[in-house]
Amino acid sequence: MAKLMHRGLFVTGTDTGVGKTRISAALAQLLSERKLIVRPRKPVESGCRREGDRLVPEDAGTLQAAARSDEPLERICPYSFEPALSPERAAALAGTCLTLDGVRAACLQGVAKNDFLLVEGAGGFYSPLASGVLNADLAAALSLPVLLVTADRLGCIGHTLMAVEAINRRGLVLAGVVLNRIENHGDPRMNNAEDLSRWLGEQVLVTDRFDDNATEPGWMQLRPALATLADRLAGGYRGLMSQEFP
Repeated sequence: MAKLMHRGLFVTGTDTGVGKTRISAALAQLLSERKLIVRPRKPVESGCRREGDRLVPEDAGTLQAAARSDEPLERICPYSFEPALSPERAAALAGTCLTLDGVRAACLQGVAKNDFLLVEGAGGFYSPLASGVLNADLAAALSLPVLLVTADRLGCIGHTLMAVEAINRRGLVLAGVVLNRIENHGDPRMNNAEDLSRWLGEQVLVTDRFDDNATEPGWMQLRPALATLADRLAGGYRGLMSQEFP
């Protein structure tokens, strides 16, 4: 039998601040509950909190907890930077040389062929990740299906359609589009879910708005909206495991 390729999902967004980490965390937990060994990766994270001489990548820590991972945080997020800037800029200020090959290798470290690799990018699909490297380049280098997260607000239709076109141009599989309701304002007549679904020719996934007063973490509130996607990913993944790949 030919060697199996790594399987999993690359989570990206139309922009920064659209809720990629919450979506990724909810999926990580849902997939682990479906008996998959989930290996979460947030390979590069900027805006990390400093504790003494150590930087704490909070997004990566959220993924670690959601996936119930026993991997060290340094493996989930091998590149942590303090300034809340693009990873390319933050790495340059830290004197760190990030390369596509290096980031790709970091994503794959410790991942067995039967594991589910869940990678969360930094910023939008075309956001700079390293010198001369976009998140799009990493997604293509990993050859993973892409889940696109967009925020439910004015302007998201154009941003989403551009991102979907960019994903298609890279020859990548679009696993789905999540319309994340992270804001509680806007014209009540706006219906981005309906309009996006019409433009894309398929239904987008829509999250419920967060309850800031809930005792559970925000990402856990997204689980119901993502359960069907998790079923599809888990079922398709098990089917792929029984096949041969070149």
